[in-house]
Amino acid sequence: MNDRHVVWHHATVTRARRETMNGHRAGVVWFTGLSGAGKSTLAHAVEEALHQAGCRTFVFDGDNVRHGLCADLGFSIEDRTENIRRIGEMTKLFTEAGVIALTAFISPLRGDRDRVRKLVGADFVEVYVKCPLAVCEARDVKGMYAKARQGLIKEFTGISSPYEEPDAPELVVDTSATELDESVRQVVELLRGRGLVPA
Repeated sequence: MNDRHVVWHHATVTRARRETMNGHRAGVVWFTGLSGAGKSTLAHAVEEALHQAGCRTFVFDGDNVRHGLCADLGFSIEDRTENIRRIGEMTKLFTEAGVIALTAFISPLRGDRDRVRKLVGADFVEVYVKCPLAVCEARDVKGMYAKARQGLIKEFTGISSPYEEPDAPELVVDTSATELDESVRQVVELLRGRGLVPA
């Protein structure tokens, strides 16, 4: 496609007007961590708390997205990068809609997460859902680690594919030592402190 023929259309209903109507700012809360660390559980619990507080939210869940938007992608490094690129673009659109977008993706590569941070800008909040590999394996709610150990699943993060911890996330939540309610409180307080959610 020739970029000269693609022109961005500027709407009269702006992000700022949507945020004013919503009563809160938009942003992206990016939960990253190993499979089984508790990303989806925490993201949905935070969404519930924000929803009850009157915020407009949406959770992008890794498995759900791969049923539709990213159904054509596998788990190679290249496909993982494209998966996160697409999600990054989607979350940016949601911020333009005035929504607080929460994501629950392993997103194992630091460079991929950093590209989304650059795309979204100041309203990108990275939450590292930290949990020791042994604990994630013990939980193994999907039976994935066991299959990866047996060689039945190739390119599995933490076993046969790398996970790069965030260098400077806005928040680290250790789900092996912190109860869910306290983890939710920490995330919501962070969002309040950054002005995304009203006090």
